[in-house]
Amino acid sequence: MISLDIKKTLGFISNDAIATYKEPIHKAQEALENGSGKGSDFLGWLHLASSTTQEHLEDIKATAQVLKDNCDVVVVAGIGGSYLGARAVIESLSNSFDLRLENRKNPIILYAGHNISEDYLFELLEFLKEKRFGIINISKSGTTTETALAFRLLKKQCEEQRGKAIAKKVIVAITDANKGAARITADKEGYKSFIIPDNVGGRFSVLTPVGLLPIAVAGFDIDQLIAGAAEMEKACGLDVPFEKNPAAIYAATRNELYKQGKKIEILVNFTPKLHYVSEWWKQLYGESEGKENKGIYPASVDLTTDLHSMGQWIQEGERSIFETVISVEKVNHELRVPEDKENLDGLNYLAGKRVDEVNKMAELGTQLAHVDGDVPNLRIVMPSLNERHLGQLIYFFEIACGISGYILGVNPFNQPGVEAYKSNMFALLNKPGYEEQSKAIQAKL
Repeated sequence: MISLDIKKTLGFISNDAIATYKEPIHKAQEALENGSGKGSDFLGWLHLASSTTQEHLEDIKATAQVLKDNCDVVVVAGIGGSYLGARAVIESLSNSFDLRLENRKNPIILYAGHNISEDYLFELLEFLKEKRFGIINISKSGTTTETALAFRLLKKQCEEQRGKAIAKKVIVAITDANKGAARITADKEGYKSFIIPDNVGGRFSVLTPVGLLPIAVAGFDIDQLIAGAAEMEKACGLDVPFEKNPAAIYAATRNELYKQGKKIEILVNFTPKLHYVSEWWKQLYGESEGKENKGIYPASVDLTTDLHSMGQWIQEGERSIFETVISVEKVNHELRVPEDKENLDGLNYLAGKRVDEVNKMAELGTQLAHVDGDVPNLRIVMPSLNERHLGQLIYFFEIACGISGYILGVNPFNQPGVEAYKSNMFALLNKPGYEEQSKAIQAKL
């Protein structure tokens, strides 16, 4: 199992202070379990892992196999939680440099619908020319501007390039069960489709088909991902004592640090494969807690890379931060530092050592330096980077997020502030129904 170590926060907060959260956290967990808290319509993720059937997983894997058999490239069209969870897992487990198209076991996974950059979309469509590509369109409504726009372009090219019959086979919709533009399109065109449960919000959806299908297409073991999440679900259950519940301890520690003026949490990794885990985590916590002028600001760094850019600020900037380090105990490959006769770089003292040992000492040295610089450090230890441990990590962060939101007193399952930019954008683009707002905005410009 993954584990949590908070020892390097105890010079800043005390065990006694953390213990004061025992009762509030128990009440938060009860509210999650009995659906009595804010946003209770969106608690479908809570027992998703333990309730996922093998039949459901086999259906997803069978669809993934159709895409594998017919595609060299699959484009995941989605924004926010509709792609970040899948991308986090896929990039954590993929070979970063396997860019070949020929003789692949699994398709290359690319992403669209998460921006409105004309250059990005043009270059993507150019790359897809003469490629055997398919699309996984992920949208509950089918009208989210970024995703709908990208899907319109991709669908047109897929049909023109591969023909309507093949396009029907290699376009999959993940959408609402009964309503919305994406559902209407899927039914009309005869696409294979999966349902986004009504009671699961986008940022909590990685263990639904939203995340599972792209992960399976990429060739990774969704059975193990779900099994790992189910293990963590059990380890963080209502019946688990506070002191043994890692999500409870994480929620208590970060909230006590927030109370003490630590307003920014920096998620830290020492392997670039975890970059998109950080991106997924930032949405999960930012969108869940950032309300009513409250909430810890979620940031992230990739180390040691960012020690040569953000390191100075972390070490000596405003002391409003704490760090949560994700540490991977065992790497997948072995590489040793060679001896060099000239030793011009002065690295012969490392000769014979594994590169991972150097990285681990950089990790420990950084933690010690930052704690000495008044930055509390939590540490999440992953025994290895695989599907099972990623499943555990995903559920750990999800349940801790729900608990933290309730302790903070906000609804962790809505995102009303996200709508503000959309209404302005629609008015500026003269979308029907936004005429009055358009006039008001034009008067301001």
